[in-house]
Amino acid sequence: MKSLSQIPFSILDLAPIRLGGTAAESFRESLDLAQHGERWGYHRYWLAEHHSLPGIASAATSVVIGYIAGGTSRIRVGSGGIMLPNHAPLVIAEQFGTLASLYPGRIDLGIGRAPGGDQRTARALGRSATRNGETFPRDLEELRGYFQPGGPGNGVHAVPGEGLDVPIWLLGSSDFSARLAGELGLPFAFASHFAPEYLLPALALYRACFEPSDALQEPRVAVAVNTVAADTDEEATRLFTTLQQAFLNLVRGTPGLFPPAVDSMQGRWNPLEREQVKQMTRYSAVGGLERVTDKLNEIVASTDADELILVGPIENHAARLRSFEIVAGLQRQS
Repeated sequence: MKSLSQIPFSILDLAPIRLGGTAAESFRESLDLAQHGERWGYHRYWLAEHHSLPGIASAATSVVIGYIAGGTSRIRVGSGGIMLPNHAPLVIAEQFGTLASLYPGRIDLGIGRAPGGDQRTARALGRSATRNGETFPRDLEELRGYFQPGGPGNGVHAVPGEGLDVPIWLLGSSDFSARLAGELGLPFAFASHFAPEYLLPALALYRACFEPSDALQEPRVAVAVNTVAADTDEEATRLFTTLQQAFLNLVRGTPGLFPPAVDSMQGRWNPLEREQVKQMTRYSAVGGLERVTDKLNEIVASTDADELILVGPIENHAARLRSFEIVAGLQRQS
């Protein structure tokens, strides 16, 4: 079994907007976390595209990536991910070609096919029947072509972008992207931090379908894990109630700002809601050093992950920094 010291730890940041806070504060705190994460040895720092959600500030994902990359010097920065059906492939190639030109050797392009919001928002973004999840393989092929010397052969060129090495990951929460990533020989990241049900089947399918490519000779899997570490198990359990409340709001169809932690969830949900949230947060490492170590080891053993992408759903910024500091120390001690 791989030890925790054998695999990179990375960060997925949703740029959360807390209750009473602003997007500007969220961005400043994201940069602060990225700078600390760089010093603590984290491998990459990803941001995700979400739209029309009051508690998530990273809608203009490539813009925020540029802000984070500009404030750091070594850590890889990228998308986890860009929802390709929301955009023309040429636009994404130009955006990430620009980022890769400004910050060479540090930019990742993680791609997904979900809407990143509800259907009304998807329509407002221009997502239509001509560009949707079903056209994803074709759009992905076009996007990858723009990074090749000479472009995709349609007479259109991504400037900047053409000829640049921008690593592409496929992201998913089901078997579709797992199969496609395997067939194309691309690295694959699974969103087990909110959709754990298909994690193990998707990873098995990805590995079974994998064909070596110019991008990758062997399968490479990253697994996203909600991680809330604190100096005591009790404090971590209290901090984790922020995520539990956030998922409860999603279950109820009432997403909102990032709520502060509470002492107990008792009386805040009914038994069915509690079970739904429990299932959604199945891949979560919550506790002090020992408990978090045990859970992360368990996840690595069950998935054979090549990388862990840690999500820190903590409303208090100082506590979020402390959580990532604890986990970074855990890896050095493994």
